[in-house]
Amino acid sequence: MKHIAILSTLAVSLPALLEPVAAQEKTLTGERTTVVAHRGASGYLPEHTLEGYKLAIEMGADFVEPDLVVTKDGVLVARHEPMLSGTTDVAERQEFASRKTTRKVDGVDTTDWFAGDFTLAEIKQLRAKQAMADRDQSKNGQFQIPTLDEVIDLVKKESAARGRTIGIAPETKHPTFHAALGLPIEDRLVAVLTKAGWTAKDSPVVIQSFETANLKYLNTRIDVRLAQLVDGADVDKDGRMVMETPYAQPYDFVVIGDKRTNQDLLTREGLAEVKTYADIIAPWKPYILASRQVDRNNDGKPDDLNGDGTIDERDRVLTEPSSVVRDAHAAGLQVFTWTFRSEPKRLTSDFKGDPAAEYKAFYALGVDGLFSDFTDHAVKAR
Repeated sequence: MKHIAILSTLAVSLPALLEPVAAQEKTLTGERTTVVAHRGASGYLPEHTLEGYKLAIEMGADFVEPDLVVTKDGVLVARHEPMLSGTTDVAERQEFASRKTTRKVDGVDTTDWFAGDFTLAEIKQLRAKQAMADRDQSKNGQFQIPTLDEVIDLVKKESAARGRTIGIAPETKHPTFHAALGLPIEDRLVAVLTKAGWTAKDSPVVIQSFETANLKYLNTRIDVRLAQLVDGADVDKDGRMVMETPYAQPYDFVVIGDKRTNQDLLTREGLAEVKTYADIIAPWKPYILASRQVDRNNDGKPDDLNGDGTIDERDRVLTEPSSVVRDAHAAGLQVFTWTFRSEPKRLTSDFKGDPAAEYKAFYALGVDGLFSDFTDHAVKAR
């Protein structure tokens, strides 16, 4: 990727990004960066629960993010994936043992319990659990799986009570997969948003997708803002994006034989195309500010910078920022990025274990929105 100066009129070195007094690049609109609660307050409570969304709102979230999947009887519910075992207690429910099956998800054989094989009434029997094993598990089994209607009701209630507008950023999960099941997401989502009175460009809604075709379709059906998510498989030792299946391309590209990758969406030509149907480009954050490993002794192995015997993010150093934010703004697109997590092992060494330093670095780059598991940290650093 091309390396750029942080400011167009004043070159700012990377370390300056980490200084509180560093000048900030402006967002596209000049407004402050939007903080989106990633799956709710998922750093503290099981993700995609009303309790998690409410906690995030209490912490100051501007938007909450309900990922959407479809039940057997056609209801939109908030789950990170159509596969249920990672975020619910379905595997412990003997009455549903026979529902375990294998399906292709984005071309990959996946064995699990799928939301599309459960009615809403059955989904409501399940309870949410914390998806990350290294986070607090004490609230597992306490919270139900909410419908999108319930999320909207909560957000409207909290907005009225707090005297500020809170939005939702629903993500359509695996739209090609759902369409193949005969449970397409898009028109169901439009119907729910229409019922809520949220159909205009200025409605507190941003619809996201990693695929492109469904966003293009939604652009003809509703006027709310749309966000093109951009994925990647990994970041290599030198800070370059790794393009591996199934994270190399939007899956609808795979289906039609389009050879372009996610990286192609971030070229100037790609951004111009995205602008024809979306308002926001939302790349994984290493596309904007990546990190690399260090091998000072040239032994072919990454250096353990903090000497803890484990190689993780704490043993990487930042590279120069890419041109993605500048190029997207030039194309008239806002830039949202994800996912910000506060655990020290998930922070590059430059940030010295302080999540506020990472937020401030991205705020200084002019990102228009970001998704955080820890809303309180994102808001405090803004």
